[in-house]
Amino acid sequence: MDHPLINNIDSLSIEELQSKISDLTKKLGFAYRTGNQNLIGQIRLALNSYQGKYNEKVQAMYESTRKSGPDFSDKIDIS
Repeated sequence: MDHPLINNIDSLSIEELQSKISDLTKKLGFAYRTGNQNLIGQIRLALNSYQGKYNEKVQAMYESTRKSGPDFSDKIDIS
């Protein structure tokens, strides 16, 4: 489930997503130390949204690199 207050994270780059994830992870640690359960829930929901979008973008980048990269399947014989 995405956080309802996060708008349009599709336009963020992978680096920006990493920065947001890092920042939210620090805030989550603070929330755990203070024991604020409501804050923990909200930060985890936002963190899941950013991590999901980050995983999508990394997977898309991997797929595009794999498709456009050289094909060595006929060059390597390990038998």
